[in-house]
Amino acid sequence: MTCAAELAPARPLWSSNFRFYFGARTTSLLGDAMIPVALSVGVLQAGYGATGVGYALGAWLAAVALCMLFGGVLADRFTPRRMMVLADFARFALQAITAVLFAVGTPSLVLIVALQFLSGAATAMFQPGVASMVPQVADDVQRANGTLRIAESMAGVLGPALAGVLVSISGPAVVFAIYAATYAVSGACLLALKLDTAPAAAGASFVSELVEGWQAFRARTWLWSVIAIFGLYGCFVVGVSLPIGAELVIDHLNSTALGLGLAAFGAGGAIGGTVAIRVRPRHPLAAGSIGWALFAIYPLVPALNPSLPVLMAGWAVAGAGIAFWSVLWSTTVQTQVPPELLNRVYAYDVAGSLVTMALGRTLAGPLAGITGTVPLMVSSAILGVFCAALLLVVPATRRLRVR
Repeated sequence: MTCAAELAPARPLWSSNFRFYFGARTTSLLGDAMIPVALSVGVLQAGYGATGVGYALGAWLAAVALCMLFGGVLADRFTPRRMMVLADFARFALQAITAVLFAVGTPSLVLIVALQFLSGAATAMFQPGVASMVPQVADDVQRANGTLRIAESMAGVLGPALAGVLVSISGPAVVFAIYAATYAVSGACLLALKLDTAPAAAGASFVSELVEGWQAFRARTWLWSVIAIFGLYGCFVVGVSLPIGAELVIDHLNSTALGLGLAAFGAGGAIGGTVAIRVRPRHPLAAGSIGWALFAIYPLVPALNPSLPVLMAGWAVAGAGIAFWSVLWSTTVQTQVPPELLNRVYAYDVAGSLVTMALGRTLAGPLAGITGTVPLMVSSAILGVFCAALLLVVPATRRLRVR
């Protein structure tokens, strides 16, 4: 097997369409990064405790997972841009209502959970189009994905910090208002795009289109092989290591160290995205296994009771690795799957990933109670390297060539 790579040729990227799309994605990503802080503080200040926070955050994620496949079908039927704009303005309205409720009093937990569930359902209508829009707004798909990944990493660093400052000064209502505004900006940018794509002709039933998407997913061995391996990786490496890693860092160091470590992780993501812009492997999934292996450093470092510089360095490398994989994976799916099927196929991809990572977070506590936190993190690191090796063992993923 050869994984030879070459530097990317210089190709135009910042067209009018890509600038508008970049604006839409960066504003909505910044809002998404702010909301866990605002929601957590708001629910806690309302007196609903950690359980209430779990219900509110869990409702959003559950809605995304439940509705994602339907979002994929609707995006293929009515065009991704149309569904993304509708989703943005729905989320704008829902989060604006949330802001008003927190501004005028203490909303009930049931109402908070219901609003976040509806927002998650709208996100499921938005997310499938994220993949298929990139080839429509950029000629150089990999460079576009790398640029967007850098923006995502920076939003992951700046969003929580900005939300933390704002919520301490003015309370959660202001953060929810800003969060709502990011969706309005995103929707306006998407409306400004000049695209020729027309809606698909009505014909097959909703169920038939859903089945067609599944058949396209199942027919691509490289695709379902990666998702199957990610079932292990997402659950027992990514899902488990995030909450337990945070607990270990706070116990060994402090909460400030956790914030700095996560900031280093985001900065590493920007580095990984930059590398992915420049390097074009002939076998992208085989090369992407390097990213999976590097992310295995994430659970390993907290288990070693590190100093703050070691923690930040290790998590920066882990962030670079997973960002490198993310760019190669997104580009592979976008260039290997026909455009008319891409939204549905991508929906199966995202739904499977979300379910496995959510399951991992759910199992993290009970597993740590059985094995202990440090042995669990070491085991996650070993499993991460093993899953990366599986990408090289499966012929369909190892041999897939860039298109």
